Amino acid sequence: MAAYDALTPALILDAIESRGFRCDGRLFALNSFENRVYQAWLEDGSCLIAKFYRPGRWSVAAILEEHAFALELVAREIPVVAPLVIAGTTLSEHGGYHFALYPKRPGRTPELEDRETLRRLGRFVARIHAVGGLQRFRHRRALDIESFGRRPSRYVLDNDFVPADLHATYESVVNDVLERVESAWRRAGTLSMIRVHGDCHAGNILWTDDGPHFVDLDDACMAPAVQDMWMWLSGERESVQQQLAAVLEGYREFRDFDPVELNLIESLRTLRIIHYSGWLAQRWDDPSFPMNFPFFNTQRYWQDQILSLREQAAALDEAPLEI
Repeated sequence: MAAYDALTPALILDAIESRGFRCDGRLFALNSFENRVYQAWLEDGSCLIAKFYRPGRWSVAAILEEHAFALELVAREIPVVAPLVIAGTTLSEHGGYHFALYPKRPGRTPELEDRETLRRLGRFVARIHAVGGLQRFRHRRALDIESFGRRPSRYVLDNDFVPADLHATYESVVNDVLERVESAWRRAGTLSMIRVHGDCHAGNILWTDDGPHFVDLDDACMAPAVQDMWMWLSGERESVQQQLAAVLEGYREFRDFDPVELNLIESLRTLRIIHYSGWLAQRWDDPSFPMNFPFFNTQRYWQDQILSLREQAAALDEAPLEI
């Protein structure tokens, strides 16, 4: 049985109502594939968000640690959307699925081309990191080259996801680029690893006139601070340099930033590219993945991956950004 075969609308509604809410029967599936996330309407006309965790991905301890971090941030008035505490807990179980309920928050995608938006994001993420540096995760992973680079690349190669005629080329390109990634991390030296959001792309930020709401800490991990900033940077080097300056202008109002972490930006981008292929491959037996990612596991996809990684190799050879 696939991970979510038993997660029917009836089970979802029953799960929500088991926590004391009365649903009116309406559900809307949100754009989530790793977990299953739904907006549910209640009889009083309000809505909440129900997140059902993928079985076997995280331990209960790891999920609760994520929730505790979110609640810690909210307690310090940092705009993170945290799970509801119901009967003394944030994590519930129903029908074999662990789930959490969240308040619905409005918002739109932030305009990352706007300097003031980037400056404000820098301020807020610095506040997250100030709290993140107070203690360490005990049950959640750390961002490292083995977990995000070597392991996912081995998975796609060992399980025949890469077409036979591209297998040797992809393997060679991956090994080459990961050697450059390792060199970048060595240049950075000893890094300060803190609790971070982990997946702080624009889609996980709900922007309002009053500022952002950060959502979905599912990938919260121990990592360098720059992990929560590099995804906001794009374009030609001059443009990226200006974007970074705006982010760090806001960031440094609340927290120091170690410039050695600038050595990691392109290496983190490279690891994300490699990890994404491994993630798709490991989830390919979930029926929703072939349906929603039809481009994966095609000749064209792997040709594009090889090209992207070669471009990353060139980017890794360039001097890091400056501040």
